[in-house]
Amino acid sequence: MRTIDDHLREVTALLAPLAARLEAETLPVSGAAIATDPARYAHRVLAADLVSPSALPAFDNSQMDGYAVVAAELTGATEAAPVRLAVAPRIAAGDPGATHRSGTATPVMTGAPVPQGADAVVQIERAIPSRFPADGETATVSFAAAVAPGTFVRPAGSDVAAGELLLAAGSELRGPQYGVIAGTGATEIEVRRRPRVLLVSTGHEIRDAGTALAPGQIYDANTVALTVALQAAGCAVTPLPCRSDDASDLLGLLAEHAADHDLLVTVGGVSAGVREVVRDALGPRGVAFMKVAMQPGGPQGFGMLRLDDEEGAPVALPAVCLPGNPVSALVSFEAFLRPALRSAQGLTAPLRELRSAPAAHPFDSPPTHHQLRRGVLNDQGALELVGGPSSHLLHSYATSTVLVHVPVGVTTVAAGDRLDYWRIDG
Repeated sequence: MRTIDDHLREVTALLAPLAARLEAETLPVSGAAIATDPARYAHRVLAADLVSPSALPAFDNSQMDGYAVVAAELTGATEAAPVRLAVAPRIAAGDPGATHRSGTATPVMTGAPVPQGADAVVQIERAIPSRFPADGETATVSFAAAVAPGTFVRPAGSDVAAGELLLAAGSELRGPQYGVIAGTGATEIEVRRRPRVLLVSTGHEIRDAGTALAPGQIYDANTVALTVALQAAGCAVTPLPCRSDDASDLLGLLAEHAADHDLLVTVGGVSAGVREVVRDALGPRGVAFMKVAMQPGGPQGFGMLRLDDEEGAPVALPAVCLPGNPVSALVSFEAFLRPALRSAQGLTAPLRELRSAPAAHPFDSPPTHHQLRRGVLNDQGALELVGGPSSHLLHSYATSTVLVHVPVGVTTVAAGDRLDYWRIDG
């Protein structure tokens, strides 16, 4: 049996050519556009380096409500001998900048331009009196302590300078990234086209939720779970279950739809039993099937599928074939398909962060398999398993926040033993 790492490398290599097919497309960036079509903006990947069109901040501005001053004019100020200055006209956020006059203190609000000539801001709480005079009122203000130049001043370009790299190609775009793009004044960006995935859950027994089940039939959890998982990995998904164990039925479905997609993902029908529909249909057409030394999720398949479409034209499509038990399918997605898809999209961090924590309680593990157990990180920061290792326990997966790694060769885990884990709740 191959290792998890071996299989991940080969699946990643299979999907790597997708990168050249995911051409750039333009997205407008505005709150209205995102609110109108939020799905269009979810899990997008920047296609090229983005250079900042402006500086952030665009001008020196105040970090606090307070008084803009010349720091040198407060040198020697003490409670016993405070420095008194005339109060200049107020500057609020959104007001144009002004020129600071020596011997004055300019009231500035948070985010307001620091007037030219001032080099520090004193918080209103440290001024005497600790309140601003009314607009137009002739007043003075005193300061009982010196202030260093630059205090509470946000210099122009201190976040990013105009012409500086704002975000690198391969950046995953979430709220903060869209925010900083908009903050520089950029109105559109280039993102990678989403990979188009044909998702085919298989099995004579599967039916849609809401239909009446005959004896021996089950509701199709895999199509829904994998659709959501693939979308979260940045894919556009076409779910087309195959409710047949006949290879000809599956091949007919693929002949009709494969040419419109970048990747085929199948679920089920990959083991060594009788009427394993995916193995029977795809095995003679370029897809290899094997066992990986992991639990759950041992049976796997992958390769370049070659078949003819409905018009008889040849189609070549990378295929990743997952086992059919729901937990096996989801764990296999996390171990192989998700990182391979993220790598193909150019994401700079395709793998989930590997963290470690102590086990909350003892348990056993098969010595010849890398076990991935569902669990949570408890209030003491320890890994607490949820449910058993069986691959049908989907509810325990749904209530878990981590996948715990138990490597090959480990047969017994004691409470307190440190184990690696992935967070799967984000």
